Amino acid sequence: MAEFELDCLGEACPVPLVKAEKKLEEMAVGDILIVQIDHSCAMKNVPEWARKEGHNVELEEVDDGEWEVIIEKVK
Repeated sequence: MAEFELDCLGEACPVPLVKAEKKLEEMAVGDILIVQIDHSCAMKNVPEWARKEGHNVELEEVDDGEWEVIIEKVK
C-alpha cells in the first residue's frame, strides 16, 4: 500500500477533480490519495465523486479553509 499527495491548493473546480481522477487511475487498489484543497467547490465535488466511484473517503480540515480529502482506492 502506497500513499500519494496531490497539492491542489489555490485551484478551483474542476481542476482538483480531474487531477484526482487521473492520479487514481495510476494507483493500485489499497493505495491512499490525499488531495489538498482550499476551494469550497472542490471540497464538495471531490469526495462526492470518489464515493460515487466506490472508494472510501474521509474529509479533514487541516487549517482554516484548507482540507485534505483522503481517498482509499478500493477498485
